[in-house]
Amino acid sequence: MNPNPPTTIAPSAAQLQALGQQLRARRKALRVSSTAAAEAAGMSRVTLHRIEKGEPSVAGGAWAQAMAALGMVLQARNTEEKPTNDGNQGNPTNLAEWIPVRVRLQNYPQLKALAWQVHGTDTLSPAEAWGIYERNARHLEMANMSAAELALVQALRTGLGGGTETTGTAHV
Repeated sequence: MNPNPPTTIAPSAAQLQALGQQLRARRKALRVSSTAAAEAAGMSRVTLHRIEKGEPSVAGGAWAQAMAALGMVLQARNTEEKPTNDGNQGNPTNLAEWIPVRVRLQNYPQLKALAWQVHGTDTLSPAEAWGIYERNARHLEMANMSAAELALVQALRTGLGGGTETTGTAHV
């Protein structure tokens, strides 16, 4: 037995809950019932529900199956890595296909300005962030938006908005 067990054995509950919320948001955006998604993933509806709640007792393979059934990819990366568009190994090559588990408001100035009514949190779920962008599209200044924020908007549009139109238009 190892006398010095690791301090963290499993991913944090918050990370799994956020990932489960992202998976559920994707399923809802695709307008797929939980029964149909579970069947496509080869699992019971109860297991899919446990995944969407972020329960850590569900096997990793089941998480991967559920994500694959919804057109998502389970990807591991170092916490120090930032997604880039330069094709570096270990990083997504297309930011429009990358959606963070939690969206940090401080990293996206226009989202932070639009989310003035959100109190007590520094992060939003992807579905919450997309909802804010979508409801406030008329206030966005696309020409003044950073490349990272443009990539986030495109990723959220692609993953949650049901469209793939090019970022930079007058609407989100």
